[in-house]
Amino acid sequence: MPTNRLTDMNLSEIMNRWPPTIRVFIDRRMHCVGCPIAPFHTVADAADEHGLDLADLTEELEARAAQGGGRRPA
Repeated sequence: MPTNRLTDMNLSEIMNRWPPTIRVFIDRRMHCVGCPIAPFHTVADAADEHGLDLADLTEELEARAAQGGGRRPA
């Protein structure tokens, strides 16, 4: 069953479903775009790996996802 929750999706799924979220990763100087690990990392993994606050990162990704068509994350 597909999900809309960002926290349940890997980074590749998020960027493919909501392309405006790519800007979040670029602006935060994260190299997740095109990274071979992106299909295996969750938002929590990425936040931990880059020393970022998970709540802040998730909030920013959700806001960008809501702007960019597709379905808003639940």
